[in-house]
Amino acid sequence: MKPNRFGWALVAMVILGAGTSAQALPSNPPIQLTQGIEYMCGGRNSAEAAFMRMVSPRWAATLEFSVNRAKPGDVPDDVTVVVRERYTGRPIMEAVAGAPFMLARLDPGAYEVDATLGGVTLRQALTVFSGVASRAVFVWPSNVDFANAGGPRMAQQQAAVRGSSD
Repeated sequence: MKPNRFGWALVAMVILGAGTSAQALPSNPPIQLTQGIEYMCGGRNSAEAAFMRMVSPRWAATLEFSVNRAKPGDVPDDVTVVVRERYTGRPIMEAVAGAPFMLARLDPGAYEVDATLGGVTLRQALTVFSGVASRAVFVWPSNVDFANAGGPRMAQQQAAVRGSSD
């Protein structure tokens, strides 16, 4: 059986696409380890954010960080994350997320998660079940003066916004 024109075009697209897609793909954010827990931070650009959303169901916990009314491209930087057992308060994991997404391989259990950006701490309860992805979203108010409170990249972004509006 001979392929028709459509079949040849499809074969050519697959062959050409396979050669170029490997070059065009960005590298995955590295998996890191702290206190025996694997985690990965990413989402600084749209391709990396799409990747993090795609793989998040395979991780026990997804933590997402943002600032209310932030302009596109303004991403929280240097979010300090502390995960504690909910009932004992024992710290399980402490890390700094340098991006808007943090994925973590937490064991099943009940946790409290503190996320601190620019001196402002938000706390959320997080319950992890075996085989089910859990998620917590942290949104800081837009009226926090991150330029004076901390977070080097947020301070630079704030300064750039002020400079462009003058």
